[in-house]
Amino acid sequence: MDIRLGNGFDVHAFGPGDHVTLCGVTVPHDHGLVGHSDADVGLHTITDAIYGALAQGDIGQHFPPSDPQWKGAESHIFLRHAVELAAKMEFSISNIDCTLICETPKIGPHSEAMRTQLSDITGVAVDRISVKATTSERLGFTGRSEGIACIATAALVRA
Repeated sequence: MDIRLGNGFDVHAFGPGDHVTLCGVTVPHDHGLVGHSDADVGLHTITDAIYGALAQGDIGQHFPPSDPQWKGAESHIFLRHAVELAAKMEFSISNIDCTLICETPKIGPHSEAMRTQLSDITGVAVDRISVKATTSERLGFTGRSEGIACIATAALVRA
């Protein structure tokens, strides 16, 4: 049995807007997130965790921000690509664990919708997907509410 773990980390700064998209879910907020694509920090991080487990680089190698075709792209495209690459390499995703790091918005009221959305995108059962949040105790850029950070782990199995 071949078991692989990958981790991902990403950050996006707050900018103008009235919502953020996190793990594929629109969350009302007094700011948006700035990025080349839709800046979904959750999906970007999970995508990198899968690429990492596969030893296939990172999201920027597969979808370069210098390529204008990805400007404003919905991040589910990136995650689906990582899932398809895993399947092509004969791996299945055993579980996903995602932690959003921010003072605001509050993640708890949206975490079940995020888990469901991630399940829809990846084909992984909801009971194998965790989405949770923590603050940085008002320290650093997340503590000053300047943006959102995310860390994720994905376990892949080839039987």
